Amino acid sequence: MSPPGHATTFRQDTLRVPDGADLYFQVRGEGTPGMVLCDGLGCDGFAWKYLLPYLARRHRVLRWHYRGHGKSSVPEDRTRIGMAYTCDDMARVMDAAGLEKAVLFGHSMGVQVALEFHRRYARRVQGLVLVCGSYGMPLDTFHDSTLLKRIFPTLRRAVERFPLHTARIVHGALTTELVVQLAIRLEMNPELIARNDLAPYFSHLARMDPVVFVRTLDSLASHTAWDHLEYVDVPTLVVAGEKDRFTPGWLSRKMAERIPASELLTISEGTHTAPLEVPGLVELRVERFLRERLGVESGESAPKVG
Repeated sequence: MSPPGHATTFRQDTLRVPDGADLYFQVRGEGTPGMVLCDGLGCDGFAWKYLLPYLARRHRVLRWHYRGHGKSSVPEDRTRIGMAYTCDDMARVMDAAGLEKAVLFGHSMGVQVALEFHRRYARRVQGLVLVCGSYGMPLDTFHDSTLLKRIFPTLRRAVERFPLHTARIVHGALTTELVVQLAIRLEMNPELIARNDLAPYFSHLARMDPVVFVRTLDSLASHTAWDHLEYVDVPTLVVAGEKDRFTPGWLSRKMAERIPASELLTISEGTHTAPLEVPGLVELRVERFLRERLGVESGESAPKVG
């Protein structure tokens, strides 16, 4: 392993999968076990701003973009989007990055991706770190309400019928500072989150094809790994934000209780962006998890909390 502070390996590339989608990925650092970072819906890596370089000091870390997200394209058949393709995509990207096995980190949608990947490719998973996400069917619990589930079919039909008009509306809204500030105050902890840490998320979402977004969300809405949780046989750390409105904290507790011998970190003031709000706390807990459950040598110095 390269000691902290030394230059680390960096590689970025695209991988064309059999149905024609070009998947973007980047690899940083060296060392085992390897790590794979799985994003949330509509994200291209913003949640890993602090954790990625921290992990890359001692590990090979793979970050990649789902179909239609970030720098990844979609195939000519634009129906081939969502959970049905994500696990096979990730297996191919791991091959391209030289990772036979890895610890999977999932944020938001990435929790579903990581759990489903373990179901299909258990031999390739050494551990799970599940951050601010649900095991499935997120529309059923968004804001502790079924409202989004009830209105989503109407929203999807509107987006599918008027994609260009929807894209213009979304771009206009998400590039307005008032909307950004409202989102920060209503959905995140404004005392802990930095505006600049969220800028990449709003920028990416403003550029994203809304049809890809709703089709991916539709695939999440009907997917669940609940039935698989009791069969998770690798060390698992669940991280929850007590004030998370997207995936309420009780979901994380329920998930941790069902996964054998899992560990739970609840961040009392944390929201859906807890890895950005209290990065030092998350890093310390991840380091302890890797050391105690996977036998990974700890870093030379502890990170700052907060």
